[in-house]
Amino acid sequence: MDMLMRVTDAVKSLRETRLAGIRSPVEFFDYQRISRPADLNQATSRISYNTRYFSGNYSLIIAVLAVYAILTNYLLLISLAFLVFGFAAINKFAPDATQFGDHTVTQKHLYTGLFVIGIPLLWLSSPIGTFFWLVGASGVLILGHACMLEPGVESDYASINE
Repeated sequence: MDMLMRVTDAVKSLRETRLAGIRSPVEFFDYQRISRPADLNQATSRISYNTRYFSGNYSLIIAVLAVYAILTNYLLLISLAFLVFGFAAINKFAPDATQFGDHTVTQKHLYTGLFVIGIPLLWLSSPIGTFFWLVGASGVLILGHACMLEPGVESDYASINE
């Protein structure tokens, strides 16, 4: 029950902080404001404004791409699940040393076995390639959207300090 309360509190704090900045899909996908920038200065200013304005939407895009990347790389999903659940199982079920005949198995031995199997499995699943795919795909999508979408009327008033 305590775990459920912590998860609920984490979701509430996520909603209040990060998800509060998500703009509506109508505003995010406003095809009438899409145009090619005239020069590099205009593209840079659009990117600067839109990345701040749509930061919640861009974070959501990165999260969706990360989930997609993990779900489509089955070996990465299996190796991450093996390491996470193995770590949790060792912490929960083997806090003390266990005697098997003449041998004493400690948590240190179990962690060593977990990492001897888990780290090569993780290495074979190419997490570095998945990470760079995620960086490249999100970079192309986010920079492409931020560059092509004209800032709204409210951007003219964003620089005014009161």
